[in-house]
Parts: sequence; structure tokens; C-alpha cells
Amino acid sequence: MSRSTFITLVALLGGAFAGAFCVMVLPPLLVNPDVAGALLAGFVNPYAAGYALDAITCWLILAVWVVHEARAKGVRHGWIALLLGLAPGVATGLAFYLIARSMQSDP
Repeated sequence: MSRSTFITLVALLGGAFAGAFCVMVLPPLLVNPDVAGALLAGFVNPYAAGYALDAITCWLILAVWVVHEARAKGVRHGWIALLLGLAPGVATGLAFYLIARSMQSDP
């Protein structure tokens, strides 16, 4: 896969997730701006809790990876990926990080 195809696909998938997240989450959050309640709603049943725990763990693994590569390989701006991993989500944060890493490390 070429670098431009990689970047395009990752950007489209990360952007699509961010868009879907905004369409699904922002309207109810504007009606009831209880952020803590919205965060805890991911744990309403065992199945939702499993998905929520997966997303939280993925963000933690991304954080370890970003910090490691910042020191080991000099990848910059990983903190932006971690913020995007918090909102809208890990899919967008990971997409940003992969693109940033690719732009900084590939010829």
C-alpha cells in the first residue's frame, strides 16, 4: 500500500468515526449536558461495559505507545492524539497519531 493511500484511508476512517460520534453523541449531550452521566452511560449493562472498558484500555495503550515513541523515535505532537482519543475517541486519536508518525518518520 502506498503512503498516500495509507494516509487517505486512515484519515477517512478516523474522520468518519469523529463525524458519527458527533452525530450520535452531541444532540443528547446538548439536551442534557451531564458529561459525567454520559461517560457512565457506557457501563449500563455488561455488554456496553465491555466495549467501554475496551475503549479505555485502547486509549491507555495508545498513551504508552505515544510516550514511548516520543522518547525513542522523536515522534512529535502525540499529545494531540491523546486529546483526540478522549473526545471524540480512540479511533480518531489513533488515526491522527498514525498519520503524524508517518509524516515524521517516512521519507
